[in-house]
Amino acid sequence: MTVMSELGRAYRNGKSRYARLKKSEPVSLVMKEQYGSSPDNMLIYGDNAKVMDCLLRREGMAGRIKMIYIDPPFFSKADYDAVLKVAGETIRHTVYGDNWRFGKAGYFSMLTSALMQMKELLATDGLIWLHLDWHAAASARLIMDEIFGEENFVNEIIWNYKSGGSSSRHFARKHDTILVYAKSRKYGFHPLQEKSYNRQLKPYRFKGVKEYRDEVGWYTMVNMKDVWQIDMVGRTSSERTGYATQKPEELLRRIILSSTEEGDICADFFSGSGTMAAVASKTGRRFIACDTGPLAVETSAARLTACGADFGVYEEEGAARKDNLTLKYRLSFEDIPFSEDRLMRIELESLRINGLSQVTGADEAAKVREMIREKPLEFLESWSVDFDFDGKLHRPSFVSARNYRGLETKCERIVRRGKRVNIKAADIFGNSVFIEPENLD
Repeated sequence: MTVMSELGRAYRNGKSRYARLKKSEPVSLVMKEQYGSSPDNMLIYGDNAKVMDCLLRREGMAGRIKMIYIDPPFFSKADYDAVLKVAGETIRHTVYGDNWRFGKAGYFSMLTSALMQMKELLATDGLIWLHLDWHAAASARLIMDEIFGEENFVNEIIWNYKSGGSSSRHFARKHDTILVYAKSRKYGFHPLQEKSYNRQLKPYRFKGVKEYRDEVGWYTMVNMKDVWQIDMVGRTSSERTGYATQKPEELLRRIILSSTEEGDICADFFSGSGTMAAVASKTGRRFIACDTGPLAVETSAARLTACGADFGVYEEEGAARKDNLTLKYRLSFEDIPFSEDRLMRIELESLRINGLSQVTGADEAAKVREMIREKPLEFLESWSVDFDFDGKLHRPSFVSARNYRGLETKCERIVRRGKRVNIKAADIFGNSVFIEPENLD
């Protein structure tokens, strides 16, 4: 089978998959957690095809999303690990695999169906940004031409970086490709500017041309070009979450600022560590972020909380994540004289992880088990407490997430007798558990 016939079959299969979705009963999304005062921003745990179908048919989101950025698997046929420092040790565990049962046909069938859904969600004046590398970018452009129209191609962004390996068999592969398409010729775009250094770094002194000087030399400001030199997220970067294939915030900042305005809705349906959502929040945009991995959702939730975002965590109705986590804590109270209120203290004591299937290799798993026995709370990603639980929605007033300073293990609040309390904990592998303490009276 030739490459073009294989791609054609994948496209037809993708269209059929898209048609089957539209005939099926759409799922419903249920909000399980709310951080901050507003749940308008959505962090969704679930299959993106079902989620997008729900957004289109139940949530009325067709044509309302101004910018969609996706960083899907690259068809690299590799597994990807998260790399974290825990108690001074490096821990690796598998985040996702980029292997496809039906090879290239299966991969592009998935991508075709997803892009068709995204086209429906995209606003008439919106832009979609598809982030890939050399494995699939060339074929993906043909698919994008077919779905969005060749006339709606806007840009091919080359993201150049220093990280990665080299080879004696070819030039070092040090760039990704981001394909940018519009839904119509009426798309909105805000050009960004960058420095353009003068030849020999000396002033031109042209009439009417503003020139500037920095430690490198003289330059002018020009509209940004389509080759972007941005460093990857380094090991010591404050952005670093340890999540595999995490993208730098500067990359998403350029994308968001150039294609949206404050208040616009941005979406990422392969959201990973939540970079798009974090940058959208910091720049005053609304966001929808979806991923099928529990680690991605927990990493994103902790990251968004740290940057002060308001958002709700949603999942498919009826879906149930396994509680592979057991949290041991101490609960104590101090009465307040002549009052129905009292001071509640919660102190974490230990953590047990029920199964380590994500950990890469038997030796690594044995090391992790020993570390959990010695320093269990080092494996906690975040925890939060809702001191006025309504029995359905976790609305925490206390949140502590893992960072370079460590993680708080104690909290206290003045609470009214009879109020229900709900505790949530999540570990570095994406496991989570909700606990409602008993006998609070």
